[in-house]
Amino acid sequence: MATWDPSTYLAFADHRTRPFLELITAVDRGPADVDSIVDLGCGPGHLTHYLRQRWPDATILGVDSSPAMIEQATRTNDDPRVRYETADITTWSGGPVDLVVSNAMFQWVEDQWAVLDRLITDLSPAVVAVGVPNNSGQPAHRLLYNLASREPYAPHLLGARRLAQVEPDDYLRFFTDRGFAVNAWSTTYLQVLTGDDPVFAWISGTGARPYLQGLPDDLRTRFADEYRAALRQAYPAQSFGTVFSFTRTFAVASR
Repeated sequence: MATWDPSTYLAFADHRTRPFLELITAVDRGPADVDSIVDLGCGPGHLTHYLRQRWPDATILGVDSSPAMIEQATRTNDDPRVRYETADITTWSGGPVDLVVSNAMFQWVEDQWAVLDRLITDLSPAVVAVGVPNNSGQPAHRLLYNLASREPYAPHLLGARRLAQVEPDDYLRFFTDRGFAVNAWSTTYLQVLTGDDPVFAWISGTGARPYLQGLPDDLRTRFADEYRAALRQAYPAQSFGTVFSFTRTFAVASR
């Protein structure tokens, strides 16, 4: 299982914030309607203050499987109505809440539909707002999976997770079947990244991290060098930066 580095993840904090804001803006519930929030996959807690701005009186619980992320979130938190908890979302459960938010977490869950089904029952939320990356068909991921399938890397990466395509229609059908009214959509962001090998820097903090961590040190360096070279060709630098097309799938389901 991969471990997560808050500093690597936060290197592109502005770009990672935009989908979260788009997601919670689509929640049609004002401060009077939301007393409690659970943020599943809260990461280092850098987005919690946006929940607080939108719902100033709600209690907020952030849950993440990474102790490093939760340690960072807890260390920087000064809000007495916010707390963070380390837990595996596939087994975690809690009491009833008004709003469940999850940004860029469910793509890592082996059977997200079974987990979502259980959480809907356990938490009885009035609203569920979910956003996941949907880029497995993009060059960055295709190159990653192709390289990982070759020798000498393949024997070490048999258990590395390949992210599945999850379309708005998948969430529409799932939540509609359970009695929710659903707003589902996708957005493609043309992110302009700067610096040396910026696409590698981006994906090494997220989708490529389990692959890099699954290799021994000598092969990791070789793998990273080959992957960087392939990404440079797929995403050539331009005078204003490197354009990285990144798609998110969103759903806001309301009872």
